[in-house]
Amino acid sequence: MAHLVSKSAGSFWDAMSFGKAGDGRGWALDADAAEPIFRQAVELGITFWDTANIYGRGTSEEITGQAVNRYTRRDQVVLATKLFAPMGPGPGGKGLSRRAVFEQVDASLRRLDTDWIDLYQIHRFDPDTPVEETMEALHDVVKSGKVRYLGASSMWAWQFSKMQYTAELHGWTKFISMQDQYNLVAREEEREMFPLLSDQGVSSIPWSPLAAGLVTRPWGDKSTTRGHLNPTTDASGTPLYLDSDQGTVDTVERIAKDRGIPMAQVALAWVLRNPVVAAPIVGATKPRHLTDAAAALDVDLTDKEVAALEEHYTPRKPTYYGSKSGY
Repeated sequence: MAHLVSKSAGSFWDAMSFGKAGDGRGWALDADAAEPIFRQAVELGITFWDTANIYGRGTSEEITGQAVNRYTRRDQVVLATKLFAPMGPGPGGKGLSRRAVFEQVDASLRRLDTDWIDLYQIHRFDPDTPVEETMEALHDVVKSGKVRYLGASSMWAWQFSKMQYTAELHGWTKFISMQDQYNLVAREEEREMFPLLSDQGVSSIPWSPLAAGLVTRPWGDKSTTRGHLNPTTDASGTPLYLDSDQGTVDTVERIAKDRGIPMAQVALAWVLRNPVVAAPIVGATKPRHLTDAAAALDVDLTDKEVAALEEHYTPRKPTYYGSKSGY
């Protein structure tokens, strides 16, 4: 997906950080609080903005759309959003049925106040809808001009392969990106998904590249708002972090101190080293978050540093998969 973003262009920016007050995310920013972050993103040249219909129950899309019109021009920004989670009590907005795809793309276009979505992503795999129905519906919204490219998000490699093969078999639009969880303490995508992406020419745009802040501060430090609010398991009860992760976090801290840079830059530089990764998606609530994301492009880790960062990794179950993922 080099035509959309490259590592030299900086990081994706995740608008999950924005939404209305009282939506259950105590660290989310409303439109006024988000204003300086949007301005900074434009100044840094971070113009690939990622959101989803479910973030803030649509308010993240609304804030993002307003920001595009206020701080930049539509043709200067690549807008990405997602569908899958239920958006109300009715049956239409849930999953990846033809009805859901058609309803939710129009709803996102209205909230974003735009005529087209650059990258439309399925937020998860839908086991209750035939793959053929989903891929044809997604192809139709591309052909209509409402969407330009398609992407997917966390799922098993066999599920992604099935969807790609189905699209190819019927001559429908295939996915160009996979938004998956990948960071120093969650590396399970290296087993099956990343080799598949490499083979298919699909780019990874990892979410949570900083493990929700775990690798940006010393082990046990919960001085930030999100540090206090972050869960320790996903909705299925699978642990997000292990005690052995302390070794990884301690190594990030040591390397950052030796280099005189923030821990976030070290962690992001490690993610960026993977050739399948186009750019990590960084959720920003403070100016330094975007500054670190941009600066990480210039951090060239040595082989010795990389080996030390990877030394303490412990295999684990993937998290936030499936319809009960709780994202």
